[in-house]
Amino acid sequence: MLTKMKYKNKSVAILLALVFLPMINGCESYLDINKDPNNPTTAPITGLLAHASFETGDNVQNISNITSYYMQYLASPNAASSSDTQEPVPYDQTWFELYDVMTDLSDLEVQAGELNARNYLGIAKILKAINLGLTIDLWGNIPYTEAFFAETLTPAYDSDQVLYDTLQQLLDEAIVMLGSGEFTFEVGNDDFIYEGDIDLWIKTAHALKARYLLHLSKTPEFNAANVLSAIDKSYADNVEDATVSYFEEQINPWASVAQANDALILGGWISEQLVEAMDGTSYGVVDPRMPYMFGETENGEFVGTENGAGRGDAPEQGARSTLVLGTYYSSRTSPLEIITYAECKFIEAEAALATNPARAYNAYLNGIIAHMEKVGVESDEIQAYISNPAVAVGAGALTSDLIMKEKYLAMFLNPESWVDGRRYDYNYKDMTAPQNLNPNLGGQFLRRLIYPESETQRNGLNVPNVNLLNRLWWDK
Repeated sequence: MLTKMKYKNKSVAILLALVFLPMINGCESYLDINKDPNNPTTAPITGLLAHASFETGDNVQNISNITSYYMQYLASPNAASSSDTQEPVPYDQTWFELYDVMTDLSDLEVQAGELNARNYLGIAKILKAINLGLTIDLWGNIPYTEAFFAETLTPAYDSDQVLYDTLQQLLDEAIVMLGSGEFTFEVGNDDFIYEGDIDLWIKTAHALKARYLLHLSKTPEFNAANVLSAIDKSYADNVEDATVSYFEEQINPWASVAQANDALILGGWISEQLVEAMDGTSYGVVDPRMPYMFGETENGEFVGTENGAGRGDAPEQGARSTLVLGTYYSSRTSPLEIITYAECKFIEAEAALATNPARAYNAYLNGIIAHMEKVGVESDEIQAYISNPAVAVGAGALTSDLIMKEKYLAMFLNPESWVDGRRYDYNYKDMTAPQNLNPNLGGQFLRRLIYPESETQRNGLNVPNVNLLNRLWWDK
């Protein structure tokens, strides 16, 4: 059974990572000739894993703080905010943080390989696949083959399609290594996701394989049977979710947003699109998850903010729903979700729909139930919702629209939702382009990010010439 990390041990682990952070971050000097034998120049694998596993959670949140506006989970209280209106923002810091973690993981792979620490090596490959997948799905072609170990200051860009094969290769290698059972070192509190539970890491690798295979749904390479095969080896229930736990000394970043909102440093306002998808306006059924996911107004109602329009005639914070402390997603010690059992159920439902409607329908319902149970909805409310005719349509009437609607709700604040939005061409009911949309988009939703300024200035000869409407290879 998966056990909770003790705050004390987690604090020790993060402190360990911070102690070695100066050694593993930034540019390394490979030409230093004055070496102090009492001052190590390489970080132990425990420090590297502690840093990389914890920062992977922060990377997921940082990206979601971008994509949640594109998917209209969140809306800015300020009219014509660049986050809402889909302006070409370079997001240099997000790029840096992703590469910072992947660089540490590359070092971890080398050191773990030299030590024959196959469990550390397998976990490193899974974490690298997570961070690499996030990076590809934001920018498409990116530096990878030449990006690490200071080989060049101007690394070539690898094809996003080729890198999707790399994702599967990393995960396949991890499954073999972790399945060997031949471990010379024990992974423990330096693993901020599973505390060294190898069985759960293997299940996570299969869940990620299914996720990335589903991304190909619009391509000739898509194979639903391969998706379902991976799902069969993934999670069995919510307790197996891949999450990063937070603690009093290092609170959940969404809780920080909610806490800052209380101090009128405004952020985390809920989009009108999301509220209307849940309050019966768009789909004809009231969703009981709302109070478990975000806050009410001062009048005890759920009222969203229109993307791009700002707070409008409601200048006071209490007149609109926001993230608040105490809910599932934004409590101080809330977990940060990387990939979950609920997501796997919706992956299964989508992949099985064409060939096995009964399996798809069962997965669809189980995905709803899993998410509702996780956020804290009472059993009678769950039963009422899944029995509602708008939800309980039967296997013969299940559609991809219903699956994607329920997955959209269950993927709240997860950057994977933006992949779904693009695969689905943003066809969620009543989802319209925000007010004051970037005019260069011609009324369309954006499909990618532009490259960071640090890349265009330093590595400009290699940076692809793109705009926000250029689609990634799986989004054609």
